[in-house]
Amino acid sequence: MNILLLQLKRIGDLILTTPAIEALRKHVPDARITLVVSRECAELLPAISSADRTHVANRNLKDIGIFLAVAQEKFDYCIDFTQNDRSALLAFLSGARKRVATHKVKDNSGNRARVYNEFTKLRLKEMHMLDYNLALLEPLGICKASHALHLELPRSAREKAEQLLEIARIDNPFIIFHPGSARTEKFWETRRWADVIDHARSNWRINCVLTGGDWALEQKHLSEIKAKLRQPIDSLAAASSSGRDASSSRLTPVGSIVDLSRKTDLLTLTALVAKARLLVTVDSAAMHLAAATQTPQVVLFGPTNPFHWRPRESPVLILQGESITPMSEFRPKQAGAAMKEISTEAVINAMDLLLSAPAAQTS
Repeated sequence: MNILLLQLKRIGDLILTTPAIEALRKHVPDARITLVVSRECAELLPAISSADRTHVANRNLKDIGIFLAVAQEKFDYCIDFTQNDRSALLAFLSGARKRVATHKVKDNSGNRARVYNEFTKLRLKEMHMLDYNLALLEPLGICKASHALHLELPRSAREKAEQLLEIARIDNPFIIFHPGSARTEKFWETRRWADVIDHARSNWRINCVLTGGDWALEQKHLSEIKAKLRQPIDSLAAASSSGRDASSSRLTPVGSIVDLSRKTDLLTLTALVAKARLLVTVDSAAMHLAAATQTPQVVLFGPTNPFHWRPRESPVLILQGESITPMSEFRPKQAGAAMKEISTEAVINAMDLLLSAPAAQTS
């Protein structure tokens, strides 16, 4: 059986699609699975071993090659997790005898609806994204599949993470703070980030690692946080990363703050998160990486509804709005809230609660 999977959304969406890919491999072991992803997700592909072939859609003229490659194949099934115009075109070009989408596409009629011929009656507004993705497999007779997220990290990613920790001279438990997101409305206040990091450093005597990407606004956000810290970013790690031999110097003192932002790709960040004692972040790709590696985390939600996106099968405390206690009930119809409503006290309390629990075994 030849199967085409279309997931052209963001990193978190792809991670939440991995249970569906694993379920296909388990239930149809002889299938040839082709996966098409967006360029933002390209770095994750080496960790998705259940796909036999992959294509990266760049949203430019280079995609003509992908369109031609898909059109030349003889697919039996095409499952469209994205259901936008670009994925609909790929589904049409696939020529698959069964092209699967949700009933919503059919109800909307129009040209996109004519592309598909198999529809699942799903209501995304009432489902977690993981359940939604798995339900799209039902036309293939796959039901009640495992919800476990799956990323198979290559050795090179683990080795690069170890190297970064060696350069930073961290050989003891550490917390990762990942304040950034692809959406600025998910940014939490910089003063509060600094207070939380200072609390972890001074009260728990644990190393604090900052991570983040290259995006200019994210880096500006990180710079403002670092400027408000009571203790500056560790100078030993900075000197080491500029060329000094880490093996000849002492370890970073416990309770230091190290900036590893812009030093990781997605797989290396995943490997770092897997080794961390705790992740503190906003609703972001890092949240999904921690869920995939079973790393405990505190997650700050604002405009998005955690009912649809929250980690469900890993240790997590979720904060949203003015409550100083983590959320315990999640509803499909729940209004978003401004990030500034989350208090410093709420994040510190949640962080202290998870740090008080026995440490998970890291790999």
